[in-house]
Amino acid sequence: MPLPKIPSKPATILATQDYPTAGATRPAGKSPAAKKVAAPVIEAALAEVAKPVRNAATKIKQVAALMVAKPAPIAEAAPAPAVIAPATVQKNKAKAPTAKVTPIKSAKQAEQPHPAKHKAVEVQLKSSASRAADQRGVSKLFVLDTNVLMHDPSSLFRFEEHDVYLPMMTLEELDNHKKGMTEVARNARQVSRTLDALISNTDDDAIEQGILLSKLGNKDAKGRLFFQTRLQSADLPAGLPVGKADNQILAVVRSLESEQEGRPVVLVSKDINMRIKARALGLPAEDYFNDHVLEDTDLLYSGIVQLPDDFWNKHGKDMESWQESKNGYSSTFYRVTGPFVPSMLVNQFIYLEPKNGEAPFYGQVKQINGKTAVLQTLRDFSHTKNNVWGVTARNREQNFALNLLMNPECDFVTLLGQAGTGKTLLALAAGLAQVLETKLYNEIIVTRVTVPVGEDIGFLPGTEEEKMSPWMGAFDDNLEVLNKSDSDGGEWGRAATQDLIRSRIKIKSLNFMRGRTFVNKFLIIDEAQNLTPKQVKTLVTRAGPGTKILCLGNIAQIDTPYLTEGSSGLTYVVDRFKGWSHSGHVTLARGERSRLADHASEVL
Repeated sequence: MPLPKIPSKPATILATQDYPTAGATRPAGKSPAAKKVAAPVIEAALAEVAKPVRNAATKIKQVAALMVAKPAPIAEAAPAPAVIAPATVQKNKAKAPTAKVTPIKSAKQAEQPHPAKHKAVEVQLKSSASRAADQRGVSKLFVLDTNVLMHDPSSLFRFEEHDVYLPMMTLEELDNHKKGMTEVARNARQVSRTLDALISNTDDDAIEQGILLSKLGNKDAKGRLFFQTRLQSADLPAGLPVGKADNQILAVVRSLESEQEGRPVVLVSKDINMRIKARALGLPAEDYFNDHVLEDTDLLYSGIVQLPDDFWNKHGKDMESWQESKNGYSSTFYRVTGPFVPSMLVNQFIYLEPKNGEAPFYGQVKQINGKTAVLQTLRDFSHTKNNVWGVTARNREQNFALNLLMNPECDFVTLLGQAGTGKTLLALAAGLAQVLETKLYNEIIVTRVTVPVGEDIGFLPGTEEEKMSPWMGAFDDNLEVLNKSDSDGGEWGRAATQDLIRSRIKIKSLNFMRGRTFVNKFLIIDEAQNLTPKQVKTLVTRAGPGTKILCLGNIAQIDTPYLTEGSSGLTYVVDRFKGWSHSGHVTLARGERSRLADHASEVL
């Protein structure tokens, strides 16, 4: 039976005290809104007292009257106008400008000068012209910038029933970028081959009227492809360089708007400055977001869900339970039926932590059939007897991750989490335990994207492994931590263990992965958030029999240009692999590196 396709929210449930409570209506004189309204009145009164006055008794009476004056009710939008006499207001205007009223901070706000988390600004992905066209049901004409084609070679077929227009300057820039071995050059050559296939066996009249984008078998693309076949001139503001490619594309968009009145013409570009320039000229422009897996990363599958408090009351009526021993560990299985089951996914972790002192329940969904699910209890890796290469789980999410990493039935594991949550340490410990102790895999292969955080240091000497060693500082740090746990053999024993570990760990570059097949390998892909979906597909399809692949990353730290949280390859595989019986995902929530690192990740 196919799995239900539902958006899964991260498993966060507010505590009881965190929910807003609707109390009784406060009196108007004591409410915060009333205080805000009264504040300018009192300030104006104090300002009047500070000025030199001729008749002190008169002024004292005015101040007393102002202090006693009732503020406007909360329901009114503006304060009552007749509070200060007109003569006093005129005198204030003549002497000093009106000061801005600063809202008074509460005691809780004063204690927290730096907010722990900043709420992301909601950004409209579509332009106003595009949204208006969607409401009217009118097909649009999308003018593509060169960077869209070089970012996604299949972008020509991603606009459904709408038409696509390619200016000559876009084709010129494609020609300039087609040479080389980079990903951008490969994409430019692929776009050129696609365009050649589209215009082959086509008359000149057909090019003028538009080529069907469904010609090559892309049934979703129902629009037409138009080329710039004649010179189009448009009046751009004086001072803009005419020879600049971006300005020529903007001139084409403005000319199309004047030619095709009534039809929305939208510029699509990955270049932020290009979109800003277009908006400044009054032209509709938007980002290319068809490669985004999710528009909101808060909807990304977390792999964990918290059960409601009444879960066993609603689902335990006809519950069955049994025990099975597999891989040297005995676990309990439960077959439950109820309304919460359809929202679960296979290999999703579930937990229930009662507040009445009862023992918590941690489990994993193994099977789903309609409203019936089979749940399996987990192995407790937080206990010392179940340590993995000397490493024990420090929190609930790390325990879930180790259950995936140590499960031989799980071929593909993705771990997300901010800095210091233990992604690399857990993966390396699980790899060493299954390579050197249980002999389940032959060796560990480590790779990562070589995208520098700052300025690149240039070419590196040596072999492939020596060139990759500066990028593998994170693994060296974790290996040092794992070697320190073995204190029985002394210095000589640690050195021998380190040599043995080094002989079983191979560091490979992503540039030479195409065409390879890994058999019985433990493959760790670090910093996977910098991979594009195409690169992730290239890596994951390298897996041969008996190979386990791990993708580690933090989608908040993307260094690759034109790659966002929604279009990252890591987000792509997490969304595509959820619910598969041989894959699993965990979002690690709590940092365990140090109190300094945890505080820095919150306030910086």
